[in-house]
Amino acid sequence: MNKLLSLAAVLAFFWAGCANPLLLQQADSNSLTETESAISSRVLAGQNGTLMQYFHWYTPGGGNWWNTVKSNAAALDTMGITALWLPPAYKGQAGGNDVGYGVYDMYDLGEFNQKGSIETKYGSKAEYLAAISALNAKGIQVYGDIVLNHRMGADATQRVTATRVSKTDRNYEYGGDTGIDAWTSFTFPGRANAYSTFKWQWYHFDGVDWAQNLSDSSIWKFRGTGKGWDWEVDTENQNYDFLMGADLDMDHPEVQTELRNWGKWFVNSTGIEGLRIDAVKHIKYTFFNTWLDQIRADTGKPLFAVGEFWSYEIGKLHNFITKTGGRMSLFDAPLHMNFYSASRAGNGSYDMRNILNNTLMKDNPLKAVTIVENHDTQPLQALESPVDTWFKPIAYSIILLREEGYPTVFHPDLYGATYTDKGYTITMGAVAKLQKLIEARKKFAYGKQNLYWDHWDIVGWTREGTTSMPGSGLAALVSDGAGGSKRMYVGTGFAGKAFYDYTGNRTGTVTIGSDGYGTFYVNGGSVSVWVPPLSSTPAVTTTSNVTFKVNSATTVWGQDVYIVGSIPALGSWNTSLAKKLTPSAYPTWDGVVTLPRSTTFTFKFIKKNSAGTVVWEGGANRSYTVPAATTGSFTGTWQP
Repeated sequence: MNKLLSLAAVLAFFWAGCANPLLLQQADSNSLTETESAISSRVLAGQNGTLMQYFHWYTPGGGNWWNTVKSNAAALDTMGITALWLPPAYKGQAGGNDVGYGVYDMYDLGEFNQKGSIETKYGSKAEYLAAISALNAKGIQVYGDIVLNHRMGADATQRVTATRVSKTDRNYEYGGDTGIDAWTSFTFPGRANAYSTFKWQWYHFDGVDWAQNLSDSSIWKFRGTGKGWDWEVDTENQNYDFLMGADLDMDHPEVQTELRNWGKWFVNSTGIEGLRIDAVKHIKYTFFNTWLDQIRADTGKPLFAVGEFWSYEIGKLHNFITKTGGRMSLFDAPLHMNFYSASRAGNGSYDMRNILNNTLMKDNPLKAVTIVENHDTQPLQALESPVDTWFKPIAYSIILLREEGYPTVFHPDLYGATYTDKGYTITMGAVAKLQKLIEARKKFAYGKQNLYWDHWDIVGWTREGTTSMPGSGLAALVSDGAGGSKRMYVGTGFAGKAFYDYTGNRTGTVTIGSDGYGTFYVNGGSVSVWVPPLSSTPAVTTTSNVTFKVNSATTVWGQDVYIVGSIPALGSWNTSLAKKLTPSAYPTWDGVVTLPRSTTFTFKFIKKNSAGTVVWEGGANRSYTVPAATTGSFTGTWQP
């Protein structure tokens, strides 16, 4: 199942699309952006989406992480997690000890004896694929974490002419041209040409941060035809193309071709449904326009994509989204910094009315992947800025229970973590009531949103619920100060109902008046999520049985015909979850699928054998709107 956004977010999407043509996206699984129909189908399918970063920088090694992921699939689904962002799955320069960002061989998913191990830190390729399969079986999507910016741990050095540049002004060169021995030859002898014969050479890179013959850790910019830092990249340090290791030259045609080939291989080999792309501010922005377009076209998947553009300057995020045509979302780093600042202020001294100012969650919610913490901001890491423990329930309630953005839960915040580094032992405790907040998003956070963002210390909002999610609706109240109350509207349909605090932070109930209002309470430095009693909203029939028929669908021995599409009931474009049809009057195939009423989605017919080999029909994606009646039908002819 593909369960990502709220209805209000979809309406905001279409509004934003009308205001800014760059945000309008085509309804085609082979299209170059995430489609309108893909988004709307998730909404109409029901459940809110919640992403989880299922690792942190100090996730235990030993090769057992993929097995842990697999074993927790059912519990995550029950809780309300709909997608997992898993750590980089390929071999890093430190082999079985590499977190995954020191990328060595992206074709080695824990299959070849390289860098001192076969498995990665997280396990073997077979275990990775098994974890993905287990998550998909529970309707949980998987997003692969990928690093396109650099390579590390080369197999040999090469002599290159280069010049030093200032670390604080990458356009300032000094010291003259020098011959250096750069670690730029990647031949992957352990893989022996499996999956790809491509070998990285010095001319595929722009620069390095180590000259072996000089034992010099300066930043070295390569000389040669077409060499120079890429543009447009982030303006920090005047030009922030170079980050670390051997920096890829994104203008080199061989680099572009290889990254496209790898992207297609990775998506098709693993069955992932999305990408978390590392360090996008260090890569030529327009590179992603072509690359994402190609990967989506090559794989036939809409592929959700979120980039890590870590900057607290909201204008830079807006610029990137514009330059990439809205092809990917971004992590809302400014929102994280607001949470951090509010948590450090304490004692009601932060103006909660400003908590969303200068954030993507407020300015561009459809492109905002909201976070409280991640592996870079956790204690002892490069961007260390941990949100104080007392404030985290408040922060999570804001990203989970409001309609804006796509919220992300950080693994240690749900399960806790203890680790030692740099002479310190850190314990990150599980966030109080976080599981209840995730559950509340799944069960109650639907319908029209009303804001009560009008007090320095206490802010709140309500969701009026929907008939398609029986029992939904809530009133949320948070306080960074002494606590208190607010009179808020939840809807006249709840008149006489006794709301209770789902978190358990407050006892008693709040009875809703005939005018749809109630007076709700919150403790100091806390959050309360007031929800209606069970069965307060009558259940309604929301599905239709649709007969799909395709003519002239001839097959060879061992093949069957299936239907796959953009909604969960049709596999969310995952061919392993496609619906099998019956050859009722060969070569005509048909079948009945139960679908959510009034849903518009895209789909195609495919042919598949027992080995999983898929043949897609040609032409553009088909489109269908499920009727409001109890039955429906579609008849078409196989498109060669």
